[in-house]
Amino acid sequence: MSDQQADIDRIKECSRALKRIRDTFAERGNPAQGLGVAEIGSQRVLDAFSKFDGNWKIHRRKLTEELASLHAITKTAAESYEKIDHELAEALRNSDKEGQKGAKK
Repeated sequence: MSDQQADIDRIKECSRALKRIRDTFAERGNPAQGLGVAEIGSQRVLDAFSKFDGNWKIHRRKLTEELASLHAITKTAAESYEKIDHELAEALRNSDKEGQKGAKK
């Protein structure tokens, strides 16, 4: 018997959390987008947000791609562990049935 254990529920929650984070990153742009000096209070701050927006788009795109990849990996891992767990349980049940049949003879 293996000493390794996988908390499938935790892996699934991790996968869901990564998807939520990825979705949030994909939806969020420049926080000052559509605002002017009147709302921000300073052209200097508005210019800083504008400069930030260009860099943020590049980094946000890379982050969302990486988060999507991590989401896929964790989702696949959870599904694989669950499938293996069910297959192992079924094999053990079948083995127990065979053992009980042999003991009755």
